[in-house]
Amino acid sequence: MPQATISLHDKQFSPYLPARQIAESIQALAVRISQDYAGRQPLFVSVLNGSFMFTSDLLKELTIACEVAFIRVASYAGTSSTGEVKEILGLQEDVQGRDLIIVEDIVDTGHTMRALLDLLTAKKPASLAVATLFLKPECLQHELDIRYVGLEIPNDFIVGFGLDYDGLGRNYPDVYKAV
Repeated sequence: MPQATISLHDKQFSPYLPARQIAESIQALAVRISQDYAGRQPLFVSVLNGSFMFTSDLLKELTIACEVAFIRVASYAGTSSTGEVKEILGLQEDVQGRDLIIVEDIVDTGHTMRALLDLLTAKKPASLAVATLFLKPECLQHELDIRYVGLEIPNDFIVGFGLDYDGLGRNYPDVYKAV
């Protein structure tokens, strides 16, 4: 059961999505991915820091052989996107000719995802797909093909299940929205 309200820095957050609903969404994504990649061995490229919980839970539900790698990028300052994406920790694996699935916690403006898709496409993978736990369609500023979407949500600022507000809130199993 989520806490009634949580305080992070100078903001209050109220319960939004319970852990159970998130888990069901991840299980449904895992079934689709396992079917789509049957007989293949994709490399999941997890975008740190926000997607660590999603990546962990998603991979535990998959029924296919797979690998995971991590990349860290940043485009947020506080509660809003800066619009500027900078790669912080690069991908060490050779991805040429591999089936890649980018695992992201949330896609809102699409700036980060557009930059990642461009970065990874240049490395010549066999295929490239995106799996995001949350998508804010009304915020998108780029046309993106996001094959696997856990939940579409409105333009609320959310924390929990890996998502943070200036470093706090990632540890909550439920998702909360700013009030």
